[in-house]
Amino acid sequence: MTNLTPQSEAELADLVRASSGPLRIMGGGTRPIGDVANAQVLSTAALSGITLYEPGALTLVAKAGTPLDEIDAALRAENQMLAFEPYDLTGVTGAKGASTIGGVVATNASGARRVQAGAARDFLLGVRFVDGEGQVLKNGGRVMKNVTGYDLVKLMAGSWGTLGVLSEVSLKVLPMPEHVMTVAVTGLSDEDAVAAMSAALGSPFDVTGAVHAPACIEEEPFTMVRVEGFEGSVQYRAEKLKELLGRYGDVTTSENAEGWKAMREMVAFSQPVRGSGGALWQLSLKPSDASPVMAEISDRFDVLYSYDWGGGRVWVWAGEEVDHSALHGALQDSATRVGGHATLIHSASAFEGPKFQLQSPVLSRLSQALRAKFDPRGILNPGLMGA
Repeated sequence: MTNLTPQSEAELADLVRASSGPLRIMGGGTRPIGDVANAQVLSTAALSGITLYEPGALTLVAKAGTPLDEIDAALRAENQMLAFEPYDLTGVTGAKGASTIGGVVATNASGARRVQAGAARDFLLGVRFVDGEGQVLKNGGRVMKNVTGYDLVKLMAGSWGTLGVLSEVSLKVLPMPEHVMTVAVTGLSDEDAVAAMSAALGSPFDVTGAVHAPACIEEEPFTMVRVEGFEGSVQYRAEKLKELLGRYGDVTTSENAEGWKAMREMVAFSQPVRGSGGALWQLSLKPSDASPVMAEISDRFDVLYSYDWGGGRVWVWAGEEVDHSALHGALQDSATRVGGHATLIHSASAFEGPKFQLQSPVLSRLSQALRAKFDPRGILNPGLMGA
């Protein structure tokens, strides 16, 4: 079956309007959670290009299929950035395409800086998209302002293509920090690492990232905390954090940002390092629950994992020798028990069952009502998020 690759928003609307069967919405193919049985692929890759960039207004508008690398390059030229630091799954999935801004927004892909700056949806100013009936809709604008009615901007972020196919997004951008320093602690257990990250995040020193790689990934576990800003302020805060974290273990400071780049690109779980055939999950938990949950899971399954957001997010990877269906059920059961949720982000093998955490009856009814409004024919990534 040939992929549908519209060359314009109008053609995108025509294709959706004329479609009678399920559509799998895809950008660069680097976030392939949207696999739908017997669905035709609808790719937004040809809807590409930055249509407006005003560095002075900290505003960028781009078509949904614009590669993330192209946007990053344009921003770097003006010493600016996407503050929510989207993670890159290209290495994990082995995708040949490039991560696109539409895929980033549709999945609300947010990296380590979310703990301080916010998520992708917090920087989204406006959207244009095609709903399940082929209508072109727009919401928001090119500046931050109060609006009335449905906040479709926030609704589309993280909807995974189930409510509409993004054609264009408007984003707020921020200046790149003048100086960056990392405060690292080595040799910590998961429990102590979460305690150290929580202490740093609860301090007045404006931490912009807190991650931990346990012994299953590194021979010597390491915990990293990041501070950014003007050089004098950063050096002062880094020294204060070094004092604060000294009670947990050996502490060092560094200006090397390679560790953060590796975390953003998920190098520890990538195919060049681990090979193909693996699967990746994202757990969202209270930081205090992260260590007990992962102790329980790692006792039953041979997994690799790392902590982000001070333990609020856990990435879990398993090779092809692990029963992915059994692990998926265990992760979702454990997450549910502590009030969190687990999502299957990527699996190289055929996988049956819900990839997202099953919703409560009340939330399920709300979600179904939204899908009935925006996709009454049920053709956009059907069954992906709930019944």
